[in-house]
Amino acid sequence: MRSPLPRAVLNRLETGRLVVLSVLLGALVGGLSIILRLTLDAAVRLGTLITDYAPPGTTGEGGLMMAFGSATPWGLLALPLLGALYAWLVPARLGDPLTQLVRGYHARGQWPGPLLQVRTLAATLLAYGSGLLIGRDSAFTMTGQLGARLMQRVTRLDAVEARTLTLAGAAAALGAVLHAPLAAAVLIAEVLYRRFEFEFEVVMPCVLAAVAGTAVYGLAFGFAPLLAFPDVQVPASTQFPAFLLVALAATLLGWLSLLACRVLPEAWSGGRMRPLLGLIFGGITAAAAAFSTPAVLGDGSGWVQLSAAGFMGTEGLGLSAWRWLLLALGAQIALGGGVLPSVGVGGLLGAGLSSLLGVDTATGSMVGAVAFLTVTLNVPLGATLLGVAWGGDTLLPVALVASSVAHFLSGTSGIIPSQLQARRDSAVHAGPAWLPDSVRFVTRRSSAAQPGVPFDAPQDSPADAPGAEDLPVDGDLLPAPTAERELYRRAVPPGWLGARLSLLSLPPGVEVVGIVRDGSVRLPRPELRLTTQDELVFLARPEAYHALEGILRLPGH
Repeated sequence: MRSPLPRAVLNRLETGRLVVLSVLLGALVGGLSIILRLTLDAAVRLGTLITDYAPPGTTGEGGLMMAFGSATPWGLLALPLLGALYAWLVPARLGDPLTQLVRGYHARGQWPGPLLQVRTLAATLLAYGSGLLIGRDSAFTMTGQLGARLMQRVTRLDAVEARTLTLAGAAAALGAVLHAPLAAAVLIAEVLYRRFEFEFEVVMPCVLAAVAGTAVYGLAFGFAPLLAFPDVQVPASTQFPAFLLVALAATLLGWLSLLACRVLPEAWSGGRMRPLLGLIFGGITAAAAAFSTPAVLGDGSGWVQLSAAGFMGTEGLGLSAWRWLLLALGAQIALGGGVLPSVGVGGLLGAGLSSLLGVDTATGSMVGAVAFLTVTLNVPLGATLLGVAWGGDTLLPVALVASSVAHFLSGTSGIIPSQLQARRDSAVHAGPAWLPDSVRFVTRRSSAAQPGVPFDAPQDSPADAPGAEDLPVDGDLLPAPTAERELYRRAVPPGWLGARLSLLSLPPGVEVVGIVRDGSVRLPRPELRLTTQDELVFLARPEAYHALEGILRLPGH
């Protein structure tokens, strides 16, 4: 039946539904982030008992701005084993949580199962608690994805809503841990591609979820910026060349890190050698902490805070060099990914160079962090907004220049392997909207290739007409569109979830000829039940499909 409501009213209802779901998801993820924050703090305390060393924290996360003790050599022996365990728990085909988020979105919402996501979260907790190079933002990113999956279990979501809200959940978690909701929302919408492109349709849900998540998280832990720079002033015109030099150095170092990440063959990082590489990475980290400096432990954000306050001086160059090496070695086994490790490398480099050039170290640390983050994650606008959120609006001109220069010079390489060059390469946007991803036209070569007949197709189906083409789908064939009828693709409406195909009521001239599930198209069976991950392929006349749209747009029908 056709909806009695006008199309404009239905559009507003659908938009209002997404707004409400985004806010609810943000509040849910904010609550989960509180639990995660307590868990991470407990993991760090446990790691301190083993290594006898606590890296400095940040003001926003309750850090004490100082380091305790020196790393115990015997305790550091646990790092190689934990590195191997992390590499085993996080398979190469998945990657770190941010890589999983980007890859799943481009695969039309085909994210790893909940068990694999929990496994990745557990590995991240182990690595962060032991002091390996991984930021606490990685654990929060995975928690945001799990929050969206929980929302999907209790609320009927179609495929488009599920994809959008998964990104929004990650934005909510990142907004909480980075204490910058707007920057986190823009970063999530921007990190999907290597070029300067956005998913504009997900920006607003990400903003709403990030604001709601940060509000809930802040009620428990306060709203102080993650990194505090209270004395930052607008740089004088005479200092701009020095800060431009800092941005160029961070850009070059970031570009070299991308090259170094590709030194090891992918067969090594993805095969049986993967746990061994994790063992070697943990061993190098332990050796650096024991014989050089324990400051290599942790994600480095605390040292950026200390460097920006003027406590480090040119020593920041040495710390950034160590962290650059660890990032280059660990990227292929998903260690060093995320936001805060890149902030640590770039911020320490910027603070060290600023001390050497005699300019403000707080501004220099943010310039270095913005440039390095732009190169590694391809997020110029998101990096700029992070710098402004932490350092204040006075940093906007120099941060914008640093990110623009870095993005222009670094090209389209990135540390996240699942990033795509542009929107047109994504399965979400590629090809005509009515054609399923795995369907393509082929010429019929023999009479033995009979077109597939859906269970409710009439005997005189147009697919049997002379000259018709067939669409191969996982060994079966779907009828091809004709001059009278065309193929359309549509997410399963909420009201149809769980229903058998035999119970669907369709207008005359409309047939269900395929079900898109797990990246492939299946022929419809009467007993097949529809799930939130499915999409329907209709064969219909245009006017009949328009009549069907009146049914599909009924909320909760």
